[in-house]
Amino acid sequence: MIIIMNNLTKIKKLKILFVAAEAAPFIKVGGLGEVMRSLPRAMKELGHDARLFIPKYAKIEADKFPMELEIGELDIAPNEKDPHGLLVSNVLKHLDKESGITAYFLENMEYYEKRANTYSYGDDTIRWVLLSKGALEFIRRSDWKPDVIIASDWQTGFIPNLIKTEFKDDPVLSKIATIFVIHNLKFQGMFDPHFVPELEADSGQGPIPDFNDPHILKLNGARRGILYADIINTVSPTYAKEILTPEFGEKLEEILREKRDALFGTLNGIDNEGFNPETDPDIPAHYSRSALAGRYHNKVALQKSFGLPEDDKIFVMGFVNRLTEQKGVDLLQEIAPSLFDNLDFQLVIVGTGDTKYRTAFKELQEKYPARVAVHPFFDEKLPKLVFSGADAVLIPSRFEPSGLVQMEAMRYGAIPIVRKTGGLADTVTDYYPGIDHGTGFVFEKYNSYAFLIAIVRAWQAYRNKKEWSSLIKRVMSQDFSWKKSAKDYVKLCHSAINKHQSSISGE
Repeated sequence: MIIIMNNLTKIKKLKILFVAAEAAPFIKVGGLGEVMRSLPRAMKELGHDARLFIPKYAKIEADKFPMELEIGELDIAPNEKDPHGLLVSNVLKHLDKESGITAYFLENMEYYEKRANTYSYGDDTIRWVLLSKGALEFIRRSDWKPDVIIASDWQTGFIPNLIKTEFKDDPVLSKIATIFVIHNLKFQGMFDPHFVPELEADSGQGPIPDFNDPHILKLNGARRGILYADIINTVSPTYAKEILTPEFGEKLEEILREKRDALFGTLNGIDNEGFNPETDPDIPAHYSRSALAGRYHNKVALQKSFGLPEDDKIFVMGFVNRLTEQKGVDLLQEIAPSLFDNLDFQLVIVGTGDTKYRTAFKELQEKYPARVAVHPFFDEKLPKLVFSGADAVLIPSRFEPSGLVQMEAMRYGAIPIVRKTGGLADTVTDYYPGIDHGTGFVFEKYNSYAFLIAIVRAWQAYRNKKEWSSLIKRVMSQDFSWKKSAKDYVKLCHSAINKHQSSISGE
């Protein structure tokens, strides 16, 4: 089938399978889940047949997402010893009527449905190799064959590996191109890459061990995805450059430099319909960039919800993210005493994470009960209240491959205070007073002084109501929809197909 775009360019309709460990609305733990909800939909809106393949977790609500059996009794490892049939799986199908997206679920009682959580099990690598092999075995038996598989993060980095090695002679799988997407290079397997001795590190060159072989737990899914994929993509242009350096490359910078001709950076987007202050049912008052009155109502509602004194004139900052070192939480912890001693503001913190940070911020809340409020649990709706009511959001990340928080916050008119790294550098420009330029407050060096100065600059800018109102309107006019990113992914798919065809034809 051929799609006519702008009456000029003829583009072949692609069949694309996204394979990932999570995908909203079925299961969402982090940003990956949100990407897997929005990107396939955006590509389908462009006319392509984009589908999903994820595990069937126990947490997925069967009543909300009814499924039917697509393929039964997948023998994923026919040549391995599996006396109890633990590896034998089914594939179920759900058609989302709203988006038209077909989602497939790998059903396996032992490795998915018996688990209370999505991640963090001692045999996680086995679970993700099972997902990867299950996806490929499903394709072999299905009437629907994708042109491209887009595999996300280390959990599915085994797919390009398997296609280029174990299935290199398979008449179906050997023809499928692959794109490996790095959402966060820090996570490569069941280990911290900085603490793996060189002699024990997975080179990625050997075959994937059997499921009952203990060596399977040491596999580096990210390395294997990079080595074997036709195209490697990261989630922002700046991050694609950063990971070529020792500072951000997580010990994979050398192989990335070797494959830099196949390395790209495509910025993530956000769901403009789901994050829309004019219609969002999860915020108290609706508003637009031409009518901002609702933001002040939401600020008071935010303060009331968190038990803070209600004052629509005080400067309110929000932190909505995981409480981890990557997110720059240590910087916020370091400067908190100076901030509270010298500036009048309120701080709202939403996010779960490391115990030491949760404890530290709880202590800060106890010390400043009228100025600090903490919600240390995951909540899908609460961030929208923060974005729609807070004046600014803090994102002082040590590194940030793409980041969704700054884009979601800007959609609601909350001004980002960010470190210049990764996707933050690609989406936020520094504010200069008096010349209608900039969409946030940017600092470059990763240290507490630079972060403190950025916050003070924002606090001072807030005093000028006319300038601040113009800044809000400028921020809300930014377009971070998935439409452009989806078009870029289509181009990547065509590049992957061309590259794959050249490789198998020996050109």
